Amino acid sequence: MINELKNDEIIQKVGGRFKLAALVQRRWYQLMDGARPLIERSGRSDLEVAIAEIMEDKIAIDYDNSDVTEAETALN
Repeated sequence: MINELKNDEIIQKVGGRFKLAALVQRRWYQLMDGARPLIERSGRSDLEVAIAEIMEDKIAIDYDNSDVTEAETALN
């Protein structure tokens, strides 16, 4: 799963390496702080869940509020 971070697809999805790092870090922190995963955990670590949520378009960066949001709310 960590190898997904080297894939250009995930980098393009978020808009760059630094934005990807910020999104992963923020969501990872939320998951460690007790946030409910938006996908099935299936034995994955919090970091792997955060990356999978990005790959499945479950989360995105909300530039207006500078926060991680579910993808549907970020697009509206």
